[in-house]
Order: sequence, then C-alpha cells, then structure tokens
Amino acid sequence: MKNIAILGATGSVGKQALEVVRGNPDRFKVRVLTAQNSVTLLIAQALEFRPDVVVIGYEPHYAALKDGLAGTGIEVLCGEAALAEAAAWPEADTVLTALVGAAGLRPTIAAIEAGKDIALANKETLVVAGELVTALAAEHQVRILPVDSEHSAIFQCLAGESGNELEKIILTASGGPFRGKNREFLASVTRDEALRHPNWVMGAKITIDSASLMNKGLEVIEASWLFGLPANQIEVVVHPQSIVHSLVQFTDGSLKAQLGLPDMKLPIQYALAYPQRIKNDFPRFSFFEYPELTFSKPDMHTFRNLGLAYTALGKGGNQPCVLNAANEVVVAAFLEKKIGFLEMSDVVERCMDDLPFIGQPSLSNYLETDEHTRIFAADLVTKQQRVHLI
Repeated sequence: MKNIAILGATGSVGKQALEVVRGNPDRFKVRVLTAQNSVTLLIAQALEFRPDVVVIGYEPHYAALKDGLAGTGIEVLCGEAALAEAAAWPEADTVLTALVGAAGLRPTIAAIEAGKDIALANKETLVVAGELVTALAAEHQVRILPVDSEHSAIFQCLAGESGNELEKIILTASGGPFRGKNREFLASVTRDEALRHPNWVMGAKITIDSASLMNKGLEVIEASWLFGLPANQIEVVVHPQSIVHSLVQFTDGSLKAQLGLPDMKLPIQYALAYPQRIKNDFPRFSFFEYPELTFSKPDMHTFRNLGLAYTALGKGGNQPCVLNAANEVVVAAFLEKKIGFLEMSDVVERCMDDLPFIGQPSLSNYLETDEHTRIFAADLVTKQQRVHLI
C-alpha cells in the first residue's frame, strides 16, 4: 500500500490519478488532496477518498470547503503555506505534483525536504529551478519520477541500462492543432482553435503551450535536468499520431522507444506504482489500427517558442525562469483574448533579452525573477493591446 498526496487534484492529471487510485484500492491510499479553485469538485473527491487533509489555495473558498466536509474528520486548510505543509504530510510516501505553472515550486521543495518521492507532473518546477531542485533531491535521497508521457517514456527506456552511455534522447511532439501551418495562418488563430488538441485531453494552459510548441520547449529543459543531458543531446521530432512517446539512442546507435495510446493514466500509474508494473484495463495499442507512423522536423521558424526554450537552456541561470514566467503571463492573456497567438513569442523573447541575467541564482533569486518577469511581461501585453486599439 502506497500513501500518496495529490497536489492539484481537480485538474486533468489529478483527476486521472484518482481514476488510477479508484481502480487499485488495495495499492494506493490518498492522504492529501489539494486544489486552487474548484471547491465543489474537491469536496466530492474528499468525500470519496477520505484523505487526512484537504487544502484549497483560494482562501475565499475555505468556508465552503470546511462546511462541505464538516463531521468527516478531514482536516481542512487553505493558502500557500498550508499547501507546503500538506506536501510534507508525514503519512504520505509519494507526492504527485500536478499543479499548474511555477506555483508547484515551493510545495515540491517542501516535499523533497520532507523526504518524499516526487511523481512530477509539474514540469515548470524543473524549468524554473532545475539546478536547485535536483540538488535537493540528491541531498535528501528522494526519487523524482516523471509523469509527463515523454519523460516517463525515456525513464522506462533507461530501465536496466545503468552504465550504458547515451548518445541522445528524442522527445516526440504531436505538433498540436496547427502542425504544418505558416505564420500568416497563425496570425489570426483564435483561442478556441488553439484549444482543440488533436490527440490529448489537457488543461487550457498546457493545451495552448502544446499549440505554440512551448510545451515541448519546457519539456526539453525538464529533460535536461531529469536525465543530466545538455541541449545538444536532446532532440525533438514531430510525430502526429502520439504513439511513440519518446526514444533513447545509445552510443552503439541502438534506439529504444516506449509506445502506447495517448492516455495519461499509464505514465501516472507507472510513477505511482514504481518500480512495479500493475495490471489495468486501459485500451491497448494495435499496429493494425495505426498502419502508418510518421515523423518530421519541428518548424522552429514558425513556432519560435521551441527555439527560445533551447536558447534559455543553453544560457542557463535564471533564463529558463524568465522564459516560464513570461510564458505563463502571455498564455493567460491569449486565453483572455488580450494578445495574438504569434505575439506570445514576441513578449517572451523581449523578456529574455531585457531582464537581468543571474548565472547562479538562489531560491530567492528565482522567486524575484519570477515576480519581476510577470510584471514586465504584463506591461508588454498592455502595450500590445494599446497598439491594436490604435
């Protein structure tokens, strides 16, 4: 029996993690559930899974959460400090971090310092502060188990290969809803069009990131920290069918790949049950249903975000933190129809060019960089809006 904490239980990954738990009640016990805003769903989840503690990030929802769980014996907390406390909950063995964006950094650090294994679905934690987080994980001897399908695939391909030298890893990308489109087309795409991902069901933020290839850029940075590889050993290949989740190539030229249908429950289950594989009734892949698997180079001229991510990784320091914070601001602005699709990359690049570079940042440097970037990016978005009004 593994005791787990799910940070971000009402999001896409969190809900699918609970499906895995629901299907394996003899293997997993939920000790902690958290959410930022979805209080009604969080109450329903808590009543079903009966965790020790439930946390709501948005404090005005605290009273509703407390009323909804009155008489259950479940401890109810709220706010940022409570989220970190829940991440370090003594009865939890593994913490699934499924929060959106840089908000996952502090609770992940709290969980690591408490000696918890991390099932990492929040790639931004390593994008923002990969050097710090991986050093802490090594110091506290905790495992970081990747949940993103691409990184899970690489993790699985490396099982049993200790001591065998890698030549490179290959991350696959679906290409999103705008694969093959040019900049002229992208200049006028709408929010709703960008949210129509062809293969995956995800939250709004990650879906927009997928459409702009920023998600793949963030995954390149995450992979660098997870697997200890420089940028020139991480390749991206567009694979529209999303069947080959990623590959590794060894120095003898051999390739290993992990394949399966695009279903996040499989990498979630693998991370939660690791090192065991457990039976499930998930749909199975058949080669006869996918007679053609295709691969192509990403278009980094049209989809500039992937190139910006490689640049940030190569420069290091606080540059990936700037990239991530600026991207979170522009994605929120795009979802609110305040900025165009291509303008998102313009703002991110301007932030990377203009904000101060710190080569060896501390945690406080990362947090300050994140805050300052958000302010600067928001101001740039406002200026873009004024230009459109004129």
